[in-house]
Amino acid sequence: MSEKIPVQNVEPETVEFDLYEKRKKIYTRAVSGFFQKIRTRALWILMLGYFLTPWFNWHDRQGVLFDLPARQFHIFGITFFPQDFFLLAWVLIICAFGLFFVTTLFGRVWCGYTCPQTVWTMVFMWIEEKTEGSRNARMKLDKEPMSKSKFIKKFNKHSLWILFGWLTGLTFVGYFTPVRELVVDLFTFQAHPWAYFWVAFFTGATYLFAGWMREQVCTYMCPYARFQAVMFDPDTMVISYDYNRGEKRGPRKRSADPKEQGLGDCIDCNLCVHVCPAGIDIRDGLQYQCIGCALCVDACDSIMDKMGYERGLVSYTTERRLEGKTSHIMRPKAIGYAMCMLVVVTAFLYFAGDREALGLDVIRDRNRLFNTTPSGMIENIYTIKVINMDQAAHDFEISVSGLDNMNMIGRKNVKVNAGEVRTVPFSIQVPPTALNEQRNTIFFKVESQDPNYPVEKITESRFIGPVSK
Repeated sequence: MSEKIPVQNVEPETVEFDLYEKRKKIYTRAVSGFFQKIRTRALWILMLGYFLTPWFNWHDRQGVLFDLPARQFHIFGITFFPQDFFLLAWVLIICAFGLFFVTTLFGRVWCGYTCPQTVWTMVFMWIEEKTEGSRNARMKLDKEPMSKSKFIKKFNKHSLWILFGWLTGLTFVGYFTPVRELVVDLFTFQAHPWAYFWVAFFTGATYLFAGWMREQVCTYMCPYARFQAVMFDPDTMVISYDYNRGEKRGPRKRSADPKEQGLGDCIDCNLCVHVCPAGIDIRDGLQYQCIGCALCVDACDSIMDKMGYERGLVSYTTERRLEGKTSHIMRPKAIGYAMCMLVVVTAFLYFAGDREALGLDVIRDRNRLFNTTPSGMIENIYTIKVINMDQAAHDFEISVSGLDNMNMIGRKNVKVNAGEVRTVPFSIQVPPTALNEQRNTIFFKVESQDPNYPVEKITESRFIGPVSK
């Protein structure tokens, strides 16, 4: 007979946690090394590009200017119009596939080296270190009661943060408003109220995101941190800790033999944690908070150099390499992303090259269906917009067809400058006998008068007459 097992009531363990836990401030330690030098150089390139680009002129206008009121977007020698916005969709698709391709190969290098949130946070952290001191000094300062010295340091830090945020906001608005006029108008209080609003808005956003939220933007707000795992595979280059080499962790003297003490190469100094802007421990494995900045790699390499150990305890590597297997750079997923990106780039170049250099918009006056002139003619009023998308001025001739005995009243020959939208009012008069229906189809044609620039554009419109009896 089998023995009965006594039944006992087991209470499940209750674990309490706060869904809205207060952010714990991360005090990062400065470190130098190979990857930090790359990040610093990338920062300088991106910052100089961002702040200086609006100040470059192209001929008689700002080189890069997104003129929303005029609905013209100037990028040096090219002017885009609203009808070219389909090209923006292609650009976004190219960027998406490019990001997928790079992420599949090298992980989150975009986040670690070129993301605006990372770049601006680096600047704000540098300002914080210069005004408040090193990691230990900042931790000590925050624990101290308010004093004159502490107030001055905090005031200087936040003042520089706000100043840099203001320069960021001013520059951003300068991409949409001529920056030279904007600066003068802001300081003379002649700028439009919306200019003041947007400069203040982006100043506050920069101050908040780069100064206060920092890693929270990457952890909670950025969707890239959440779906990046879909693009990772065992051959993706990521920052990893070599568990087999590093364990068992423990401190030791520099002259000691770790094997005799049963220790691995990790001396458990926690420097990799102290330098991490996300505040994570890379030794716990790959985590979605990791932005791939490689500061922990430089920190660990510096310790390995001091201990006389081989570098690479924390390094850019793949899961397969950590397992002692061969890693492959090009694989089906990466090749698929590359092929998709090649197709999209080819399509973009085709559509951009096939982009019409002449645009024509015809707007019929709808306030009245038609007018009857004293001579008995039926008249419709139109507004014609001739869009010259070429980089040189050209002379154009406007004509109309579709009905017999049409009389076109208005300026038929116009000169349109490069990137200009020329508005020309017209009236079309037709004898009643030429109208077979109430709604009649007519065609407006704009044709270049330059034999070296043979372009034309035809647009269909309607001519409204009286109801047929």
